[in-house]
Amino acid sequence: MRILKEPLLHFILIGAAIFGWFAIVGPKNENDEPGDAIVIDDADVAFLVTRFETTWKRPPQEDEKKALIDAMVREEILVREARKLGLDRGDQVVRARLAQKMDFLADAIAISVDPEDSVLEAYVAANPARFTIPPQLAFEQVFLGAQPVSEQVDTALAALQSGADWSEIGIQSLMPRSMPPSAPKVVDTTFGPGFSAALANLEAGIWTGPIPSGYGQHLVRITETYPESMPPLADIREAALVAWRRDMAKELAQAHYQSLAAQYRVEIPEGSE
Repeated sequence: MRILKEPLLHFILIGAAIFGWFAIVGPKNENDEPGDAIVIDDADVAFLVTRFETTWKRPPQEDEKKALIDAMVREEILVREARKLGLDRGDQVVRARLAQKMDFLADAIAISVDPEDSVLEAYVAANPARFTIPPQLAFEQVFLGAQPVSEQVDTALAALQSGADWSEIGIQSLMPRSMPPSAPKVVDTTFGPGFSAALANLEAGIWTGPIPSGYGQHLVRITETYPESMPPLADIREAALVAWRRDMAKELAQAHYQSLAAQYRVEIPEGSE
């Protein structure tokens, strides 16, 4: 598995340490908590205060703080009593939430790791489609309407090729007359599917057409073209880091699951596999 290879060995070691810590300090079963002792410590109060401040943009007053603590105590009592009644067993929402929290541990571990640039460079090289900037083109267009007759097209094209002011030719519309350097997806979003493909092989600097769009016919002049390119890591480091951490969290969660699954004997009815 790739996650076990250098230079990511430190990542799996951090994960093993954190999962191991939770296994040591976590309760061994639901009944480990004393039924008559509920301890709200300074860390719990600080958490409640911080959450209140995040929501209300101010610290809680004393009566509000007391209400927060009372609510935490109430929740703890009800949770313990619900466990005694077995209300958590067989509840798909509770089960799904617990499984999700195990995966969140892997996410937290991934966020704590700051890989070297060489690791990110290798990651980008292995996933070029995620980071490559698509080809871009800039152009000017004159809209001729939904169904212009051939004489209108020929007259407008001849005027443009002779140097006439292109902004004075054609029909006004909500479509931009001039597009800055844009990716094919952006062009197609503006002019309709397939418009960018129709422009891809046009010669720059020359008025050409008619070119059909989702709205009608256009005369087009390509002003700039930029080929597909891979930006330097410095320009995409944050995006690469987020993607790397997300993938590493998935790999760590899967590796941890496999180590846990190896401890169980799974029995499945014949024909259900």
